[in-house]
Amino acid sequence: MTTGDGDFNLSFPVSWEELHRNARALSWRLAGGAPWTGIVAVTRGGLVPAAIVARELEVRLIDTICIASYDHQQQREARILKAPSIGDGEGWLLIDDLVDTGRTARVVREHLPKAHFATIYAKPAGRPLVDTFITEVSQDTWIHFPWDIEMAYARPIAHRRDGPVRSAGGGAG
Repeated sequence: MTTGDGDFNLSFPVSWEELHRNARALSWRLAGGAPWTGIVAVTRGGLVPAAIVARELEVRLIDTICIASYDHQQQREARILKAPSIGDGEGWLLIDDLVDTGRTARVVREHLPKAHFATIYAKPAGRPLVDTFITEVSQDTWIHFPWDIEMAYARPIAHRRDGPVRSAGGGAG
């Protein structure tokens, strides 16, 4: 798995429950901030966290900044498809699921330099670009968000090598 920026050695699946819990934790951190004018969700990954944050902070004015920068795990040049008309973003929350290499974050920051940028997850390369985040993960970790995965059969660990693993006791129990 690569993005052109390096290999992903680790996989971090996120459940809907975990995402919801972390978005609420982000809301708690943001609750002490200024009264927010509104929220700008970075599409598409920021839509679900932004909805949860908006509910928890009782923010009713929500807009989007639509960015195209990924094709599955291949990152390419980030480009704005749709931008909000809110000036420099002062008084606004900017919400995304993740800051990774910082490419998308830089484009968004250039467009809304005074918005408070918050993400659930942050990787080291992009971390300096956000104001608030909940969980830091290593740069070589690919985060599998719940909207990108589906339930499937998983072979037992004992059958994932060349054949079944026998216990030292030798018996089947």
